[in-house]
Amino acid sequence: MTPGGHFNEPGLCLTPGRPDGEPDGLLPLAVPHPSMSDNSEDELTYAEAGVDIDASEAATAALVNAAGEFEGDYAGLVDIGDQYLALATDGVGTKLLVAEAIDDYSTIGIDCLAMNVNDLVAQGVEPVAFVDYLAVETPDDEMAEQIGEGLRRGAEESGVALVGGETAVLPDVIDGFDIAGACAGLAPKDALFPGAAEPGDALVGWPSSGIHSNGLTLAREAVTRDHEYTDPFPPNPDRSIAEELLEPTRLYTGLLGPMRTHDVHAAAHVTGGGWTNLTRLGEHRYEITDPYDAQPLFEFVKQEGSVSVEEMHRTFNMGTGFVAAVDAESAEALAEATAGRVIGHVNEHEDGVVEIRGLSLS
Repeated sequence: MTPGGHFNEPGLCLTPGRPDGEPDGLLPLAVPHPSMSDNSEDELTYAEAGVDIDASEAATAALVNAAGEFEGDYAGLVDIGDQYLALATDGVGTKLLVAEAIDDYSTIGIDCLAMNVNDLVAQGVEPVAFVDYLAVETPDDEMAEQIGEGLRRGAEESGVALVGGETAVLPDVIDGFDIAGACAGLAPKDALFPGAAEPGDALVGWPSSGIHSNGLTLAREAVTRDHEYTDPFPPNPDRSIAEELLEPTRLYTGLLGPMRTHDVHAAAHVTGGGWTNLTRLGEHRYEITDPYDAQPLFEFVKQEGSVSVEEMHRTFNMGTGFVAAVDAESAEALAEATAGRVIGHVNEHEDGVVEIRGLSLS
């Protein structure tokens, strides 16, 4: 989920101005000086681009503290007897501005659904039904049809029922449009992941499809310094920069059954906050020894925005979109059953820290 939009406590979500394959990666695995980019004078950060994660999380904490405590992490949980009803909500963020810039809305419905169902999967919940909320400055039939088509495709792939939604015309509130959604899921009480990694666990990872739906405020600022969205994407001139940015978020619903079968302890959807999401699994040292290569888009963002390697890993998924902690003896079997791979392991540590490509993130 986006910064400020994740469930620090279950059941509440704050989204203030929301910000498979293994292609060849261009980012170095070891970084001599991770705090500096090639051109530190023009170095761009997520906060400078407009999204301050610390401030957003502080606002979330204030809302949660005022509203009271709830049960859950990636989703809010409601006890309904022998099972839990889980609810998650999220949106697409400023990826919408890329779609608007080139008048192509065909994939953002997939993003909207994926950001919600993937959060449920991370908690061990089976997504069941989805509703959307589309707010527009002025109605646009063609845009709405394209968004609806994306929602349908995402729902079919993930096995989720689309059960309605709301379209609001708000010319005095909205400049352009925004879309968000909410997903309901069910899980028997003994099927939820415990939610905490254990020292000695192995980490199994699965690749992202690209940038997904987080960090677009930084990515957009970086790539438009010297380019237009319609310019050819230099590593692959057959595609435009916008097409690379709009590659839809991968759906991870197919992992739920195998993760339950292999008794996964906890899982992380690598979204806002990048690799620091792993610290949500507990205060351990997460040693990432074999991450998936970062897609060329990430190196392009890094170079065009003079973004430090550390900032990239604190903001983006960097090629790995979903991670699960599981007993070491079950890790290879889970990886083989799901086209994933063992990417690291969990060690004892007094604080939560992620070690990846020569970086230590906390």
